[in-house]
Amino acid sequence: MSHDGRIKLTKDGVSLSRLVFGARRLLDSAARPDADQVARLISSAVELGLTSFDHADIYENYEVEAAFGAGLSRWKGKRDSIELISKCDIMLASGNRPQNRLKHYDTSAGHIAASVERSLANLGTDYLDLLLLHRPDPLMDADETAAALAGLFNSGKVRAVGVSNFTPSQFDLLASRLPFALATNQIEMSVLKTNALADGSLDHAQRLGYAPMIWSPVGGGSLFTGKEGREARVRAAIAAVAAETGVSDLAAVAIAWLLRHPARLVPVLGTMKPERLSAMVKALEINLDRQQWFAILEASEGRPVA
Repeated sequence: MSHDGRIKLTKDGVSLSRLVFGARRLLDSAARPDADQVARLISSAVELGLTSFDHADIYENYEVEAAFGAGLSRWKGKRDSIELISKCDIMLASGNRPQNRLKHYDTSAGHIAASVERSLANLGTDYLDLLLLHRPDPLMDADETAAALAGLFNSGKVRAVGVSNFTPSQFDLLASRLPFALATNQIEMSVLKTNALADGSLDHAQRLGYAPMIWSPVGGGSLFTGKEGREARVRAAIAAVAAETGVSDLAAVAIAWLLRHPARLVPVLGTMKPERLSAMVKALEINLDRQQWFAILEASEGRPVA
């Protein structure tokens, strides 16, 4: 059984590729890619079926969106064939934002509007397919924030709105003030971080019918490099499942483990290497049975289920 190449986050809402390209590490290497190299990376992702590109205003000291936008301007494809996602509300202490004396959050209407305008300019587009609030803000005025998001939606500058790293109750508070459904909650989850299975996040998603996006779906690489007992146990369990399913790439199995969950998880892939993207996309062709899925969970938690 293979997975469809696309997924609707909500019943009548925005549609994304089943796996999403995460742009956070675009400028991580010492030799930063130029616009033509970024354009080729976009082409490689799209050819693999990854048409959705996940950003945040803060990535790489507020510089990734502009670098991606330069590449997008050289890319030969059509804007309406891809989906651009961005996030706002984290305020980093940065030379690129000298007004920020310390890291904090800002979900005020003024900041949300300004951040979206900057993202649109950086990406060279007139709309975002999806805007997420990046972190819960303890000073969020739900009415003010919702009005700002609704205004952006009504203007066409943002086609869907969601959140990231919100608890179910924080999600519900904002949702209660909006005239439309929140599209998603982007949360951390992997074979090494299974909290979402028990903290209500995935139950909440199934109850309301939205598909959660998943950041760090292979544990930020620590699955393959970590020396601790948990990483070693999970690697061994994944290797056993890989052998059973005839799959050579452990990351593909780790992603397939997420895809097996009925909450319709949407992993955001963090690699900038086309060959790694190609290997990870094989996850869409893997269907783990229940016992294989539970064997990986048991290895992660270090004990059989109760």
